[in-house]
Amino acid sequence: MSHLPLLSLITFLPLVGAGFILTIRGEPDVVARNARNVALLTSVTTFLLSLGIWFNFDTTTSAFQFQERAAWMPTFNISYHMGVDGISMLFVLLTTLLTPICVLASWESITERVKEYMIAFLVMETMMVGMFCALDLIIFYIFFEATLIPMFLIIGIWGGARRVYSAFKFFLYTLAGSVLMLLAMLTMYFTAGTTDIPALLNHDFPTGLQTWLWLAFMASFAVKVPMWPVHTWLPDAHVEAPTAGSVILAGVLLKFGGYGFLRFSLPMFPEASIEFTPLIYSLSIIAVIYTSLVALAQKDMKKLIAYSSVAHMGFVTVGTFTMTVQGIEGAIFLMLSHGVVAAALFLIVGVVYDRLHSREIATYGGLVHRMPAYSLAFMIFMLASVGLPGTGGFVGELLVLVGAFQANSWVAALTAIGTILGAAYMLYLYRRVIFGALTKDSLKKVLDLSPREIAVFAPLVLLVFWMGLYPAPFLEVMHVSVNNLIERVETARAAMETAAVLGR
Repeated sequence: MSHLPLLSLITFLPLVGAGFILTIRGEPDVVARNARNVALLTSVTTFLLSLGIWFNFDTTTSAFQFQERAAWMPTFNISYHMGVDGISMLFVLLTTLLTPICVLASWESITERVKEYMIAFLVMETMMVGMFCALDLIIFYIFFEATLIPMFLIIGIWGGARRVYSAFKFFLYTLAGSVLMLLAMLTMYFTAGTTDIPALLNHDFPTGLQTWLWLAFMASFAVKVPMWPVHTWLPDAHVEAPTAGSVILAGVLLKFGGYGFLRFSLPMFPEASIEFTPLIYSLSIIAVIYTSLVALAQKDMKKLIAYSSVAHMGFVTVGTFTMTVQGIEGAIFLMLSHGVVAAALFLIVGVVYDRLHSREIATYGGLVHRMPAYSLAFMIFMLASVGLPGTGGFVGELLVLVGAFQANSWVAALTAIGTILGAAYMLYLYRRVIFGALTKDSLKKVLDLSPREIAVFAPLVLLVFWMGLYPAPFLEVMHVSVNNLIERVETARAAMETAAVLGR
C-alpha cells in the first residue's frame, strides 16, 4: 500500500469512469442503463479504495501522509503534490461515500441525458477529492474552481423551473470570491518563492501582509461556507438543483470554506486570524440566529433545509475560530455530521418529490399512515439535525459550545440559541409533513420506501448512530493535526503579546 499512488487512484478513477461512459453507444435506454451501472461501479470502487487511507492512516503524527510528488512546472517551482493529514482525510472519505449514494438516488428520477448527468457527477468527484488532497496552491486552486463547472451544469440542465438563474447566481458568487483568493496565492508565491503548502505552513508572512491575504482568502471561503450575508445563492441553488445535486452541494461543497479556514487562514495567517476573530464571531452568530428564524418561515421543504445548513455552518465557523482543541475538533466533526445529515434530509425531500412532484410543506400531512419506514428514516435524520444525544449532530455541537465557552461565554450563549431554534423549525417541519390525519386524496395511494431507497438511507442511518454513540475513531484521526494547528496559532498569539508589551 505504501508504494501505491493511492491518492491519485482515488482522485482520477472517477475521471476514468466518466471517460468510459463517454464512449457508450446504442439505443437511449441501453445507454442510460449502462451509464448508471458504470457510474455506480466506479464510485463504489473509489469508495472502497479510499477506505485504504483510513485503514493505513497513522493517527500519531500531524505530518501529511500518502504523499505523492511529480514535477509539473519546475521552472516556476510548481509541482503536482498530493497528501492528506488528520483534517483532510475524513473529508475525502465523506466525498467518496456520498457520490455512490448520489448515483443510486438518481437511478429513477433522472431520465433525460442520463449519460451526461453521470459524467458530470464523476468529474465532480475527481475535483472534490483532488481539492482535499492537493498540497500545492495552484493544484488546489485548479480543483477548487473546477468543481464549479459540473455543479453549474447539474443545476442548469437538470434543475427546476428557475435553474438557469440559480446556476448563474451560484457560479458568479463563487467565482467573484475566488478571483481574490487567486491574487492572494500569487502574492504568497512571489513572497515565499513556492506554492508548496507544507513549505508555506512553515513560512512566516509579515503581519501587515497577513491581513490582506486573510481577507482575500476570506472572500472565497465565506461564499463557500456560506456565511451571512453572502449566503443568498444557497437557497436558490438548493431549491432548483436535482436531489443528488443538493446532496453533494450540502454534503461536500459547503465544507470547502470550513476546510479552507483550517488549511490556510489559521495556520498560515495566525496573527490576522486572531485579529479578525470578533468579525467571524459576529457574522457566525447572525447566521445562526437569523437564518434559523428564516427557516421557520419557509413553506418549501428544500428551502427550510437550505437555511438550516447556513445556521449549522455558522456553528462550524464559531468552533473553528475559538482556536481551542474542543472547538476545532467540534467544527470538523460537525462538518462531517452535517455532510451526512443534510445529504440525508435532501434525499428525504427527494423521495416524496419523486412521488408527488411538490416540495411545498402544505402538500403533505399524515404520511405516517402510508409511509412508516419513510417516517422513521425522516425522524432519525431530523433528530440528528437537531442534535439529539446519541447522534453525530450532538457530539459536534457539544464540542463547539464547549470550545466557545472557553473562548468567550457570550459567543457560546448566543450560538446556543441556534440549537433551540433548530429544534423549533425541524420539529415543526416533521409534524406538518408526517403527523395528522391523512385527508388529501393525492397521498392515499403513495408508496413507502422501495428497496433501492432503503439501500440509499441505510449507510447514512448507520453513520448517524456510529458518530453519535462512538465518535472516538473520528476524533482520534484529527486530534494530533488539530493540536499542531493550535500550537501554530498560540505561538503567534504569544509573539503578538510580547510585541505589544515591548511596544508599550
